[in-house]
Amino acid sequence: MPSFIEFETERLRLVAWQERHIAPFCAMNSDPEVMRYFPAMATEAQSQATATAWRAQFHEQGWSNWAVELQGSGEFIGFIGLSVPRRQLPFSPCVEVGWRLARRFWGNGYATEGAKASLAVGFGQLGLTEVVSFTSLTSLPSRAVMARIGMHDTGRDFDHPAVPEGSSLRRHCLHVITHAQWSRGEA
Repeated sequence: MPSFIEFETERLRLVAWQERHIAPFCAMNSDPEVMRYFPAMATEAQSQATATAWRAQFHEQGWSNWAVELQGSGEFIGFIGLSVPRRQLPFSPCVEVGWRLARRFWGNGYATEGAKASLAVGFGQLGLTEVVSFTSLTSLPSRAVMARIGMHDTGRDFDHPAVPEGSSLRRHCLHVITHAQWSRGEA
């Protein structure tokens, strides 16, 4: 079993999932505003299954989407991290950087801070050559984070297979950053 990669940023602790993270994760995923750019809110069972899958990935490979806590208080604020998408996408195989924060923690730069640190782990420790991120074309907040962490819109928009046809959320944009771009300080 690999050791877990956990780390800190100036304000955050990115850690492997523990039981204490599950209840606030479920609550976050049932907030309609947090889930605005998803086809539906996640049920408690779906949230628990997601966290269980991420815990399993930590045991298998030592990394996944990290539970994020504020330094000092240890309060859970959401997740940020790296993952291999479970669905087959037009650009698979890939590693994605992603994030979701509880609403009361928006607007503080936490997603940008944690995503930049996740890229550093991906390129510096894991030896990745490229990291992607994708979101609904309508999700301007996530697209802004992608730009702030140095990712570039590829122009290769696609229909996400998990989003129902006819939904305004189905069309997604694909952003990418390569190891070379990251090394040049573009992130």
